[in-house]
Amino acid sequence: MQLLKLKETVNFMQYRKIAMVFSIILMLAAVASLSVNKLNFGLDFTGGTLIEVGFEQAADLKQIRQVMDSNGFDDAVVQLYGSSRDVVIRLAQREDVKAEMLGNQILAILQEGTGQKLAMRRIEFVGASVGDELTEQGGLAMLTALICILVYVAFRFEWRFALGSVFALFHDVLLTLGLFSLLGLEFDLTVLAAILAVIGYSLNDTIVVSDRIRENFRKIREGGPEEVINISLTQTLSRTFITSITTLLVLMALFFQGGALIHGFATALLFGVFVGTYSSIYVASAVALALGISKEDLIPEVIEKEGADQDMMMP
Repeated sequence: MQLLKLKETVNFMQYRKIAMVFSIILMLAAVASLSVNKLNFGLDFTGGTLIEVGFEQAADLKQIRQVMDSNGFDDAVVQLYGSSRDVVIRLAQREDVKAEMLGNQILAILQEGTGQKLAMRRIEFVGASVGDELTEQGGLAMLTALICILVYVAFRFEWRFALGSVFALFHDVLLTLGLFSLLGLEFDLTVLAAILAVIGYSLNDTIVVSDRIRENFRKIREGGPEEVINISLTQTLSRTFITSITTLLVLMALFFQGGALIHGFATALLFGVFVGTYSSIYVASAVALALGISKEDLIPEVIEKEGADQDMMMP
């Protein structure tokens, strides 16, 4: 296989040092934000009460928030749920107050403040112990995913690719968490699910790129590792671009039209897909190149069969 012409190949690795410095700066900024601002954990992690109320007519969220604020519930999160007449109210944990009594109090306040007849749909209470357990299990889920990916890629390709892939995934997760910390967005179970989905998306993109790099290392006889990686990234560029664009279009629809309940989910995926596409090109491949990946590492060794020399010597 002949080496592609220079004009047909995008020289991605030419900017790998700049990209790595940029990524390190963003990661340090994310760590600083997580240390100072921390994450704004939702009720799934901190504990609290969720109340679903049905209205006779379309609910005015602005009016409901004003009624809640004027009655001492300024921490209430008010969202539509399913239709314009169903409202979900999330309240932080309150000591010495039963969920049923709190629900009746909220119902009375809203009936008086809005002048509508209301129906209590459901009341759910999440204790602090359950929140702590979810926090621990969520962290363990992400850690387990990264370890399993490291092992898989090491066996599937080569340990340099494995370290590059895991570093890229860690990069994506850390930047996504940093975004939520910096903006103060609520971090709940839907956002945790989105981050795990980002890991899967980024890994899939990285696996495709790594597979093409390995294939080209075995086929292309001319050119060094940097040239082969540039050729591989160029060959997969159209696939990466089309996949990312179509995914982003769907996520933008969810972000703008999906409602407040999945706003955090869509935000995490939108940002995660963007940084995942970037990291599969400039993080995973650049790390493998920096670790000294070469043709000898990816070309399988030829094992001579016993007796091969004797067979060749026989007339």
